[in-house]
Amino acid sequence: MKSMVTTQLENGRQTEVLLADDLKDLSAHLGEYGRLVLWVFDTNTVKLFKQLPPSHVVLESGESAKNFSSLERILSSALDEGLARDGRIIGFGGGVVCDMSAFAASVYMRGCRLTLVPTTLLAMVDASLGGKAAIDFQGMKNMVGSFYPASEVLISIDTLRTLNEKEFLNGLAEVIKHALLSQDEELYKFLLMRKNEILSRDPKTLAALVELSLKVKQWYIEQDPLETLGIRQSLNLGHTFGHALESSSHYLMWGHGACVAWGTCRALEAGVVLGVTDKAYASGATKLFKSFGYDIEYRIGRGDWIEYRDHLLKDKKKVDGNVRFVLLEKQGSTILMPLDLQLIQHLVIAKPIF
Repeated sequence: MKSMVTTQLENGRQTEVLLADDLKDLSAHLGEYGRLVLWVFDTNTVKLFKQLPPSHVVLESGESAKNFSSLERILSSALDEGLARDGRIIGFGGGVVCDMSAFAASVYMRGCRLTLVPTTLLAMVDASLGGKAAIDFQGMKNMVGSFYPASEVLISIDTLRTLNEKEFLNGLAEVIKHALLSQDEELYKFLLMRKNEILSRDPKTLAALVELSLKVKQWYIEQDPLETLGIRQSLNLGHTFGHALESSSHYLMWGHGACVAWGTCRALEAGVVLGVTDKAYASGATKLFKSFGYDIEYRIGRGDWIEYRDHLLKDKKKVDGNVRFVLLEKQGSTILMPLDLQLIQHLVIAKPIF
């Protein structure tokens, strides 16, 4: 195992991200934990194992499993297996499994050990690092949760070969978002220059991509571990627009990454309209998303506006009753501000401005 990133968090806690040479290397490392563990899989990742560990939970794959019922299953299994506070929950899967495992670990006996093994690109570059854990509640995404970082995140690029195209692009959208938020242009240029290798899933290229993306997120996390200073909220670029689309479509039509790509482009348009974002930069960033196949020109129907608006106004990132959006001033520089509802309606219904 090779150390990729070590993120320093609050109260001296840290998360070490390790890269496995292959699945065999990953398996050997996981075997060192012994039997005082509870594994959490979903119906996709459980297929990677010929023989399952004795203590495990298998959740349904997909966003629909991100609920109290799944949380209760994990906690009940941990209790039935006699897991103590020095025991460990291992989340082996995508973003839903990582979030569910982390949330369960945070509340089980007020906190037990946690290791995450993200198997999707989205989970590798986003859900597994930073300590955010949550479930969906009453149709709203990530409304109930906690901060509980894993002590270890174990990555094997081999698992990315099992993803379908939609799932792979879900994660790549977060990588492109990180490229816009980076303090330098290294990741942005990497995406431009290595597009073909990325889309063909060349292992060495993907390992470099994941590491560059994680380092961007690491910078924001370490500046603002508990999202109290407004710095870490920059990582929500595109998410306020995107989560409302994801929720109003009932998680059926759109994947999370596709919504982030769409939402980021709406935020870029908002910045241009308000004179915050340079139009040439916004146009270039939009073309980058489009070059990877995202439907960033989609607009919601006028008849869907009320439901979309209602989901957007319930966004958890409110301050003084106002939803604040992340807008880009320039590469790696953001501003948080509320937007007028008429502008939002225009951005999500009218034709693109560039």
